[in-house]
Amino acid sequence: MLRVLYLVHDLSDPAVRRRVMMLRAGGAEVSLAGFRRGENRLADIEGIAPLELGATEDARFARRLLAVVGAAATLGSRLHTVARPDVIIARNLEMLALANKAAAHFGGAIPIAYECLDIHRLLLRKDLVGGALRAAESRFGRNASLLVTSSPAFVENYFKPLSKIRAPVHLLENQVLELDGSADKLPARTKPEGEPWRIGWFGAIRCRKSLALLSDFTRRMNGRFEVVLRGRPARSEFDDFDGLIAREPFIRFEGPYRNPEDLAAIYAGVDFSWAIDFFEEGQNSAWLLPNRLYEGCRHGALPIVLAGTETARHAVQRGVGISLADARLETLTAQFTAFDGDLYRDLHANLVALGPRPWIIDRADCAAFVQRLAALRQPGAQPAAPHPLPSLVATKVDAHDR
Repeated sequence: MLRVLYLVHDLSDPAVRRRVMMLRAGGAEVSLAGFRRGENRLADIEGIAPLELGATEDARFARRLLAVVGAAATLGSRLHTVARPDVIIARNLEMLALANKAAAHFGGAIPIAYECLDIHRLLLRKDLVGGALRAAESRFGRNASLLVTSSPAFVENYFKPLSKIRAPVHLLENQVLELDGSADKLPARTKPEGEPWRIGWFGAIRCRKSLALLSDFTRRMNGRFEVVLRGRPARSEFDDFDGLIAREPFIRFEGPYRNPEDLAAIYAGVDFSWAIDFFEEGQNSAWLLPNRLYEGCRHGALPIVLAGTETARHAVQRGVGISLADARLETLTAQFTAFDGDLYRDLHANLVALGPRPWIIDRADCAAFVQRLAALRQPGAQPAAPHPLPSLVATKVDAHDR
């Protein structure tokens, strides 16, 4: 059985739980170590008691780097109870820095997979900060045997032209994890007469511009459209998230959910999925393929996407969803003013015809990924030299950067 040490920057991130589930379903034995984010309680993840390396905060990138430096100093002693892994997966840049230290602790010769599912805006800066972070990524990633990323646009727009990471790329999209083998077909949908249209915005709620646009839109439509929010609000990105929601007559927040267990139920309650993100507009937001695209399509909610983004390209290529030409209120209003049940049924028929397969990861996919990781083992490989960490924080970084 392949032994995997998974190093993560946020143990409370639901995506971490899904990756652990995927690795175990593929036949791997997983050890988990990482940082606790803010006040989130540390809890077992799929029966695994994670090894806590420290605490960090949202929107405090410099503090995160300092936490990594502190964790590096004691990493060897913390890992003494962990069996020697066959592969180390490092989720995000700060964990890539620790992966080399971990490999050295176990005697080296352990392949490292760099999992990068977002391109932080600091990495794209053209000043000393951006240059320093890309140099750190290059240094810590020079021993990486595999780059795992979730969108081809990340490769084309960052890893090829800017990053010095030269590891082979494994594309692992944010598809819905389905391990029970059912993969039921999508049923046809109709909207009950007199009911408002409902837009679901589920997952990481971090985009102020989206919330402002949807607030203006639902008010303009005077109750004909409602918005339901579920997931984890990034409260550091909003002046007063709870207050903002309380003041909106047609928007409500219904709390967190379990992924993938609750997906069918929460998407059954909405007609559309908001698959637009302006959090890092023109950069990461234009390149990503978000979880909600796959989740909504798998469970019958038509995605609303923004033209010119990788999300829109993905949706339009498959003939699903509603693409907005731009992010103006007038455009969104014009798109939906004449929207009716007949048009919805026609668009939804395209989604039903595709079936669930484009949107899911099953046990066979999990096994294939674990086999890809197992293939990284190279008998006779030389131990990797540990890298010192101070260069990662040598450049002054705005303490309010995420």
